[in-house]
Formats: sequence, structure tokens, C-alpha cells
Amino acid sequence: MSKNPIINAVSASLYIILVVSVMTFVTQPLKNKPDTFFAPITFLSVLTLSVVVMAFLFFYQPLQLFIDGKKKDAVITAIILFLLFSGLI
Repeated sequence: MSKNPIINAVSASLYIILVVSVMTFVTQPLKNKPDTFFAPITFLSVLTLSVVVMAFLFFYQPLQLFIDGKKKDAVITAIILFLLFSGLI
């Protein structure tokens, strides 16, 4: 975990590229076959992993600020993130 947001953004981009690449290459031979029972399980597993990775990259720092007693900084960061992700800014 880096305090530099550019490193976090690049890390998130690399993670997304890695997941898409693996999914593309793994499913290439299965194009003409119907989905099986494992397709939704795989989808939910990858989704859960992705949520955890993105939460670590973007929400871990405000949580650390809050735990370290810098509540004002943590709340400001959380509000800004909420506004950005909600589309209000």
C-alpha cells in the first residue's frame, strides 16, 4: 500500500488489465460451449477478489488515518471519495 495515489491508480489499472487478460485467454477455447454450473461461481469469486483489491488500494488509507487518530483527515478523505464515486463532483 502506497500513500501515493498515482501508484495506487496504476496498481488498480494493472490489476484490471491482468484480470481481463486472464479471463480472455482462459475462456477463448470455451467460446462455443454453453455455460456450466461453474461460470457464476467463477464470476462471483473474481468479483469478490476485485472488490477486496480495490478496497485495499483506495479505502485502506482513510481507514488508517481514522485508526491513527486523525479523524478529521479521514472524514475529509472519505467525503471526497464519496462525492467522486457518486458523480456529484
